[in-house]
Amino acid sequence: MEFPVELLVKCWFLAGPTACGKTNASLLLAERIGAEIVALDSMTLYRGMDIGTAKATMDDRERVPHHLVDILDPQDEYSLADYLQSAAEACQGIIDRGRVPLFVGGTGLYLRGILRGVFEGPAADWELRHRLEEQSLREGPLALHRQLQQVDAKTALRLHPNDQRRVIRALEVFELTGQPLSELQDQGPRPLNERPAHVYWISPPRDWLYHRIDVRVEQMIAAGLIEEVDRLRRRTQSFSHTARQALGYKEVLDWFETDALRGNFRSPEDSALRPSGKALGDLVELIQTRTRQFAKRQHTWFRNLEECRPIERSEVESDHDVVDLILKEA
Repeated sequence: MEFPVELLVKCWFLAGPTACGKTNASLLLAERIGAEIVALDSMTLYRGMDIGTAKATMDDRERVPHHLVDILDPQDEYSLADYLQSAAEACQGIIDRGRVPLFVGGTGLYLRGILRGVFEGPAADWELRHRLEEQSLREGPLALHRQLQQVDAKTALRLHPNDQRRVIRALEVFELTGQPLSELQDQGPRPLNERPAHVYWISPPRDWLYHRIDVRVEQMIAAGLIEEVDRLRRRTQSFSHTARQALGYKEVLDWFETDALRGNFRSPEDSALRPSGKALGDLVELIQTRTRQFAKRQHTWFRNLEECRPIERSEVESDHDVVDLILKEA
């Protein structure tokens, strides 16, 4: 499956790791080039998952129209193919209005799918998946991840061991085709005349980015991330496999399903469970660590896509400076 080339060549892209400053820069860039923003993010798709995804605010969306935000409920599954179809429809509408589609986000899989197309693998083998899920329950997710490392080290490198759905799919594809998923997906870039001219990613220094990540996680907790997850889990029958993998949400959900059962109440009269003291500190640290690990994987995604041009930024460059650098590159 391929994104329509007649739309692709008219699109702009601004990617980058989490907390690198994409949101503010994208608003300024959109205003400079007459764009509407298409979210390049697998988690801002979900309604109610606002704090932990650093979703564009309503003020941001009034300032610049946003697309593919708040289109799913947390229990809904959504594939890469679904995203490509929705993104193509959004882009067509933007172009018909005489505007520019500007993709903004950090989901490398979505970016590569748009730029290079999607490998349509074999149909699901539910018996095989069930067997692998049972193995994970018996031996833990690390066992499946080690198994994937042996047959497809490249895919294992970009997948977290806890991303069970994608680890199982990669093992499934290998067993059904005899080929690593990474090789089957490596379709290579399009010819030069079929590529978009404006694909940029913000490349920050690691120490600066990690500090911003740590601060952002603390701010999310203070803004009510735990309470947001609590409301969602009470309202939602079950999170989809994709939604449950969202950073922050997964860790808080795991706490509610394990540590919360040990009786960590804020006060005897408060029915809403919430970690406190060391439990809260451990939870914050876990989210920070996993977010830093995720940012490192994002960096690898964008660095390895030859279509992407890096835009270096640190604490020295303002959001306006970043946009000026992008337009200078353009």
